[in-house]
Amino acid sequence: MKIDILTLFPDIALSPLSDSIIQRARDAGLVEICAHNLRDWSDNKHRRVDDSPCGGGPGMVLQPGPLAAAIRELKGEGTRVILMTPQGKQLKQARCRELSSETHLLIVCGHYEGIDHRIVETLIDEEISIGDYVLTNGAIAAAVLCDSIIRLLPGALGDSQSAIEESFSDPSLLEAPCYTRPVDFEGQKVPEILLSGDHAKIAAWRMEKAAERTRRNRPDL
Repeated sequence: MKIDILTLFPDIALSPLSDSIIQRARDAGLVEICAHNLRDWSDNKHRRVDDSPCGGGPGMVLQPGPLAAAIRELKGEGTRVILMTPQGKQLKQARCRELSSETHLLIVCGHYEGIDHRIVETLIDEEISIGDYVLTNGAIAAAVLCDSIIRLLPGALGDSQSAIEESFSDPSLLEAPCYTRPVDFEGQKVPEILLSGDHAKIAAWRMEKAAERTRRNRPDL
């Protein structure tokens, strides 16, 4: 897989993707990630890529010219162009899994008040939001999207079951509580069932606790 990130802040986008599991996936050749500075496509001597919104209002809007030039240059055969924006569809695990089968993603990072909507209408395939809140820039959201996709690539995780037995693998169920040694920590003990060796009973316990946790923390699911 190849991922290109178009942003005003390449270092912010790449920093979370340069360590741990994601860096190992990059080193293993499972994914190639490149971050590009949108200002490189500016035709302004000051490398400006934004202007005030038509109709008035606060903030600035990313201009269509540099965006169009960058997307057209970076886009190839089979590229899926994604815009990170609070106005997009909320990211779900199922969509992450679908995107992990793509060969080339071009992720466009919103900033300021957003991007000129003519680019959305003509050059963007999909708008994605990572939640109902606003960040200072889309590079952080792009890194979140990349992480959620790359970890699902075959070979990225040390244990292939890790991507299966986790929250949102079942879209209506959170993951059950987990424990490790010591068995007794400050008077709190690991549930006896997890030490029993009875895998059927352990599986049933985990399902029950997952349902309880979901009802408590995410009743909307």
